[in-house]
Amino acid sequence: MSEHRAQIRWQRTSPDFTYNTYNRAHEVLYKGGDVVLPGSAAAEFKGDADRVDPEEQFVASLSACHMLSFLAIAARKRITINSYADNAVGYLEKGDDGKLRITRVILRPSVRLAEGSSNAAVQEIHDLAHETCFIANSVTTSVAVEPQS
Repeated sequence: MSEHRAQIRWQRTSPDFTYNTYNRAHEVLYKGGDVVLPGSAAAEFKGDADRVDPEEQFVASLSACHMLSFLAIAARKRITINSYADNAVGYLEKGDDGKLRITRVILRPSVRLAEGSSNAAVQEIHDLAHETCFIANSVTTSVAVEPQS
C-alpha cells in the first residue's frame, strides 16, 4: 500500500575502533534528509544520553500510532478532542531465549475532550485504536493501554 523510508548516517570519530571507544552518535534522516534526528545508543550501551536511542524511537512509534488511530476514530465519531498526551514507557528485558528485547510497552494517554463532549466513548475509542494501530499490529511486544484521567 505504501512505503516509508528512513536513512541512517554514522561516521567514526575515534582514532581506534573497539567496543569501548567507538562513537554511537549518528543521524536518522527522514523526508529525504529534510528532517534530522540526532540518534545514539542508549546510555546503558555507551551511548549519548542527549540523543534519542532506538528503544525510545520504538516506544514513541507505538505511542504516536495509537494517538493517530485514536484521533481518527474520535473524529469519525464526531467526538471533539482538545488535547492528547501520553507518558509511554517500554521495558527492555531478556526474553525466554536470553535475547534482549522490548518485551512490553505501556501507553498512558490522557485525553481532554471539548466542552459538551461525553467521556462515555473514550475507552471504546482506545480499544478500537489499539486494534487498528498498524505499528502495534506489526510487533510481538505486548502493548497495554492504561488511559489516565
